[in-house]
Amino acid sequence: MKRLLSLVVLMMSVMSLSAQQLPDVKIENAQGKIVSIRSVAKGKPMIISYWSITCKPCIQELNAINDALEEWREEADFEVVAISTDDARMKASAKTIASSRGWDFICLFDDKQTLKRAMNVSLTPQSFVVDANGKIVFSHSGYTPGSEQLLFDKILELKKKK
Repeated sequence: MKRLLSLVVLMMSVMSLSAQQLPDVKIENAQGKIVSIRSVAKGKPMIISYWSITCKPCIQELNAINDALEEWREEADFEVVAISTDDARMKASAKTIASSRGWDFICLFDDKQTLKRAMNVSLTPQSFVVDANGKIVFSHSGYTPGSEQLLFDKILELKKKK
């Protein structure tokens, strides 16, 4: 019964998120400039993935996305945005990890966790798919190898709706 209740609560939270707009929150990019999360994709759909330096599944997910990204971009025009939730003390380490991994996507740093709170993210990895109009259409928690494909499948669904 507890499991069923947990599943219902999870489904309801995913459904409520899918009706939400991406909040208009400003955070820091890799160059130290403050940017609005709504402006980074320039009107394209995007995958947003929250991560931290202590979260191994987060880094595995971002590496897997990066490995598939060139092929994915041949099929769809979209952005990937990796948002570090590390605090101000760990931000420099997060920036170092992001640059040393060679990730070919936008990296942002939410050291005050303003965007994290606005999007109700409690655990990492947490990923979202956002359409070109800023509507959150999908949310996924956790990572297992291969689950990055689910995010791309949602991007392809958005492409078909165009």
